[in-house]
Amino acid sequence: MSFATNRCGPWLAACVMLWSCQAMAQTTATPQPADAASAAATQEIPFAPAHDTIITTQSASNAWGGERTGNESTLSDRVVSYTIDADLDAAKHAVTGKEHMTWRNRSDHEVHSVYFHLYLNAFQNEGSTFFTERKVLDPNGQSRGSAELEKGQWGWIRLQSVQQSGAPLKWSFVHPDGGPDTDQTVVRIDLAQPVPPGGTLALDIDFLSQLPRVVERTGWWGDFNLIGQWFPKIGILELPGERGATAVRWNVHEFHFSSEFFADFGLYDVHLTVPSDYTVGAVGKLQGTPEQKNGKTTYHFVQGDVHDFAWVAAKGFKTLDGSYEGPGSPKVAVRVIYPAEYEASAAPSLKSSVDAIGYFSRTLGAYPYETLTVVIPPYNATEAGGMEYPTFFTSEGFKKVEPDTVAQMFSDFVNIHEFGHGYFYGILASNEFEEPMLDEGLNEYWDNRMLRERKQDLVLATPFTKSLGITPHIGGFAFERMTATLHHPADPLAQNSWDRLSSESYGTVYSRTATAMHDLEERLGRPALEKAFRLYYQRWRFRHPSVADLRAALIDSSGDAKDVDAIFNQYVYGTAFIDDKVAHIDNYEALPQAGVTWKDGKQTEVVASDLDEQIDKKRSDWDKAHPNAKPGAPGPYPWHSTITVRRDGVSAPELLRVTFEDGSHEDITWNDDRRWARFDFIKPSKAISAELDPDRHNLLDRDRFNNSLTTKPNGAASRRWTVDAAAALQAFYSLLATM
Repeated sequence: MSFATNRCGPWLAACVMLWSCQAMAQTTATPQPADAASAAATQEIPFAPAHDTIITTQSASNAWGGERTGNESTLSDRVVSYTIDADLDAAKHAVTGKEHMTWRNRSDHEVHSVYFHLYLNAFQNEGSTFFTERKVLDPNGQSRGSAELEKGQWGWIRLQSVQQSGAPLKWSFVHPDGGPDTDQTVVRIDLAQPVPPGGTLALDIDFLSQLPRVVERTGWWGDFNLIGQWFPKIGILELPGERGATAVRWNVHEFHFSSEFFADFGLYDVHLTVPSDYTVGAVGKLQGTPEQKNGKTTYHFVQGDVHDFAWVAAKGFKTLDGSYEGPGSPKVAVRVIYPAEYEASAAPSLKSSVDAIGYFSRTLGAYPYETLTVVIPPYNATEAGGMEYPTFFTSEGFKKVEPDTVAQMFSDFVNIHEFGHGYFYGILASNEFEEPMLDEGLNEYWDNRMLRERKQDLVLATPFTKSLGITPHIGGFAFERMTATLHHPADPLAQNSWDRLSSESYGTVYSRTATAMHDLEERLGRPALEKAFRLYYQRWRFRHPSVADLRAALIDSSGDAKDVDAIFNQYVYGTAFIDDKVAHIDNYEALPQAGVTWKDGKQTEVVASDLDEQIDKKRSDWDKAHPNAKPGAPGPYPWHSTITVRRDGVSAPELLRVTFEDGSHEDITWNDDRRWARFDFIKPSKAISAELDPDRHNLLDRDRFNNSLTTKPNGAASRRWTVDAAAALQAFYSLLATM
């Protein structure tokens, strides 16, 4: 999901408080709950922790079947497969589904019960974990997902029948994270026959999904239906050595306010039946020619080696097609699906999406799929915009996309960001519940690298301001820094999505991660950092890495454990900050000194009054010899300058640049743990300014206003920061105009 879609308002955030009690089953009215023996059997395999989710231990080398070599028959180790027949009732915005799921037990445990996500139940009433958390988090930071649902606008998913080899099964709702009893986003299904180690489970599930009015990544508006989180999806059974697990465990979290998803790779074979006058797009590749019957059309989509499936059905929408061809990738068919009102966004969305395929393929690894579908939601359905699924994402629409304006910049950024999820969320398949920085944060960083390579700043101009010649720009990483709450970070970047102070704190998953990775890049060097990310991608594609696995890949590739650990210990696992400043500039002329000296056993005394005469004479002689000397030029005596720097936060490599009155400057490195330091210079001219990090490598520094000091009034710094502040304000108002 893109918080870029909310940059017209405060940065958004994550969930916070969850009850500490462990899961207690809450039964449904029908069918009846499972018996006690079955419940006891499920306790043999515990849930992943609800709160202690920060992972510092690297996964085992054979985690998730080991690194994919490219010689396997499939891109991923397909643990699950879904065959689904879905029929959309367009008038009711409801989907009737029949699902046949097969799942492989990778563990050495016999499995008596399995757990499924029923994500749509987050929107069935205000007693869900989602709405309960929203009551606290949304007022303290504001976020997407804040739509108020009214009568007839709630959404849910109902299990109508679950069978194993023809035998009906019982189910009950559970709360792995200790959420309210009224939450029904996780269900336990008790099996008629257990699944032995290495065995395969097959279930037939009939379900009914009622879409909500568009809210938080899914739903309807008018004749537009974005159908995400819509089918019963099995949780992940993690093994020892995988993402910090020390024993077999079910990773199946409730649907939290800011959490997203985590699922096994598999195969999706889906038939979608919709009214014939609706345009359809979906994850995967369309198979054959759609079949029409009785005013409805059935589309058949198949996609392997992905871990989710979403689709769109919208009346009156148009399409624009293009393609991408690049080394190592199949020919990629790219389609933009859009409403007539946002036709201006279609071509720019197609171009930026194709460009993004090329950049990510070149810098991380070749795009492995044959399709990419981009959906532009209609007006009043912005809650459906900026959301990602494998080979499929939603963007943002504009009635006019003029070059060098905020509309073009925003369109490009959202498309690049949502496509980028196809790598960090899609192919790398990190756990977005527990480690959102691995998706949202790393993706935000890589997006800004792409913009930087394209020399594309964030443009903060509307067509009106552009007509006046006002087109303020700001660099992408500079903007990320401004929104990263560096002064008082509330939570470590590695924290999960729900145990956070506020929505604003969750929003820093994007901006503070991008800033931290930028500063790590500056320490390691751009080529070294990119090489390390390629190793991370190569090692963990089609698996499920942890934050610790990212750290290990960065160290293994760069060989620089010191700098990598500094960033991870201080920012990823901690809430540290940098705040270095220039405290003082002291100058005095290095004149001859009065007093007694000894040389070769003889005492010599220099009298101050005699010195004054010598100094005056030397100055007079120098003035006569240099009648045209400019103010500040070197004089008859050198200057002694002392620069004092102070450190209020953690240490970071700093370059100190001292500029002297004659226009020369000298650079010196401050790279130690001292809380303060003094640097002395004897030069022909006195020091007139000193600046830490003049090239702005350390964007994590929380207060750059105190990084420089001058001995004379100089408006350059204030003018620079005024421009930045004005640009940010302009961005706010410009983006408001696009809502």
